[in-house]
Amino acid sequence: METGPLNILVVDDQSSVRELLKAVLESDGHTVDTAVDGESAVERLRAGFHDLVITDLRMPGMDGIAALERFKQLSPETGVIMMTAYASVETAVSAMKLGAFDYITKPIDIDEVQRVIGHWMEGTPELDEGERDEVALATDIVGASDALRDVLEIAHRVADSDASVLLLGESGTGKDVVAREIHRSSGRVRKPLVAVNCSAIPEGLLESELFGHEKGAFTGAVRQKLGKFETADGGTVFLDEIGDMSEALQAKLLRFLQDHIVQRVGGSKDVPVDVRIVAATNKDLEAEVAAGNFREDLYFRLNVVTITLPPLRDRDGDIPLLLDHFLRVHAPSGGKPKKMSPSAVRVAMNYEWPGNVRELENAVQRAVVLSRGQTIFPEHLPARVQASADGGEGAAVTGGKTMREVERDTIIKTLRQTDGNRTHAAKILGISRRTLQNKIKEYGIDL
Repeated sequence: METGPLNILVVDDQSSVRELLKAVLESDGHTVDTAVDGESAVERLRAGFHDLVITDLRMPGMDGIAALERFKQLSPETGVIMMTAYASVETAVSAMKLGAFDYITKPIDIDEVQRVIGHWMEGTPELDEGERDEVALATDIVGASDALRDVLEIAHRVADSDASVLLLGESGTGKDVVAREIHRSSGRVRKPLVAVNCSAIPEGLLESELFGHEKGAFTGAVRQKLGKFETADGGTVFLDEIGDMSEALQAKLLRFLQDHIVQRVGGSKDVPVDVRIVAATNKDLEAEVAAGNFREDLYFRLNVVTITLPPLRDRDGDIPLLLDHFLRVHAPSGGKPKKMSPSAVRVAMNYEWPGNVRELENAVQRAVVLSRGQTIFPEHLPARVQASADGGEGAAVTGGKTMREVERDTIIKTLRQTDGNRTHAAKILGISRRTLQNKIKEYGIDL
């Protein structure tokens, strides 16, 4: 049963609703994140654990029902409460069937919100070992390659220990997904998984974000704030891009790892906190240590267990599985997932995917948007992926062609496929119409 403060995500396109709920729920002691629509809410949930999502039903783009389905795919253990000004039996039944706990009506009644949250907390039992195994099956990891299986074997083996884990790998390989898998497979699954991107938060704010602050600790600190470590008490903290942390904060993180005591900025009270640390970076930390950019003692504290994620180019057999997965994830709202033609699959298999799984997902999402029918063909993929069909990108790659020649040929091919429609060709190539015009002029293309 959830009894402590919650991590809550409020999703609504009306700023007044977001601000009202954030103020009220934070005054109740909860940590509140906000999103303006379904798409950004999915990204928030993908980036870090939330106990509860309170989302509007009617929003531009991805509506509440579609968002609910994505929430349950990404984090089955997260509770969802719907908000609607269009209350009806049909709406409530649809939401409940898809996994929503309850729904509330607009205009917002704060007492009703607090009552429904209370009911959700009372009805959320601790999971026993068998139930935890079922939750762990709801993984975001897609693939069957030996390289990926090796990663999962280590992740599951280490999950139930409290050992710090260091995830290494190129950008886009899915380090955040493996961090979630470790948390879901652990005894901490009913407690928060809190993610912090150390490179995305200014150094001056990161200390407060991690350790919290007292009221009046600095200009703008109008109330006490719990840091991520306190918020995640009993759970897991995922420190992404740990290699970008400043030297001063490295020292403070080291102290925390040694004694698990938090002292908020501007405070003097020691607060014991029980969290498990999973850190990640795409940097070579051993080289950073040798260069004096990263503390050696912190490095050894973090890499009790190191898991290196393979790049997608070493997971060839997983590419068709990932393509199928992302076609389902990005299926048109209310429609059937599109299909990838055999030729498009071959092109995707031939590409190196320097951006790894993240780049592949973006390419699939783009293709779904640009293709008018139910089948995706090579021309719907980004130009750099299409170029791989002739041997890849780079100087002197396709029968002695330079990169400029490959680019020129790709533009000509795309213009012919679109009967010279430059607007359509620019969309397929993933560039603006003005950029395409400049390229046509630069290469002297005359169809």
